[in-house]
Amino acid sequence: MKTFQSQISDADLRILRIYKTVVECGGFSAAEVVLNISRAAISIAISDLETRLGFRLCQRGRSGFSLTNEGSQVYEHTLQLLSSIEDFRTHINALHQHLKGELNIGITDNLVTLPHTRITHSLAGLKDKGPQVTVNIRMIPPTDVERGVLDGGLHVGIVPDLKILSGLEYHHLYEEESKLYCSNTHPLFDMDDQKISKAKLKNYDAVLPAYAQTPEIKAQHQPLQASATATDREGVAFLILTGRYIGFLPDHVAAHWERDGRMRSILPNECRYNTQFSAITRKGARTNLVLETFLKELEKTA
Repeated sequence: MKTFQSQISDADLRILRIYKTVVECGGFSAAEVVLNISRAAISIAISDLETRLGFRLCQRGRSGFSLTNEGSQVYEHTLQLLSSIEDFRTHINALHQHLKGELNIGITDNLVTLPHTRITHSLAGLKDKGPQVTVNIRMIPPTDVERGVLDGGLHVGIVPDLKILSGLEYHHLYEEESKLYCSNTHPLFDMDDQKISKAKLKNYDAVLPAYAQTPEIKAQHQPLQASATATDREGVAFLILTGRYIGFLPDHVAAHWERDGRMRSILPNECRYNTQFSAITRKGARTNLVLETFLKELEKTA
């Protein structure tokens, strides 16, 4: 039986990257789209990896996809291996006078409509200084962004300051304001705010976020009648636009629907909260010229 007793080849790294993607996508079907290869090819790659290692990595079939204990450990070791390779690439790139390499950045959903386009301007400045730099953006939940930065898969992330992790450096970006909204087909749309009270909001179905929130933000959601949840702000918007739910959205996300007369804020002076956003990097990470340049560009936009 083959094992990893000899040097790890490019083919081995390719299979490990396929395995990493399968795990992060939660199965072969979703990974097929991300990897742009057939499910059969993915199955062959995972089977070959299992043969090389001598144990089963995952259960797959009608009962769904799940990792074995060994599979979970191999996934963690794979993250460490690929992170080490990226660290090596970063060191080599730092030896060049001109910017070369990659910037892997994870961003929380629905920030592109912010009027403070600091991320956009910073990416533009980075590209101007390093035309050969490759920028890879992943739109993922805040917890995945934090994990990606901590394990080295991401160089930098953009997240709300919901909790402060000791292994991360925080670079403040901006503040986002959110208000309570309903659509133009909801009973509250044509009702005067003077006839609405927080107590009456309990009478209407509301969509609540299924992601982490600060105690202050949770307090704003507490008076609402939770009838639905959404894992991101786009999901909240979908349900508000049905006319059957009220829910909190950032002003910049709701702005174009407000302009079109399809949404309005409810009790805007009472039902509102602010969220701080930061760029995060890993504490003690090795020098990365591409990342340093991007962070300097961010500072310029302050």
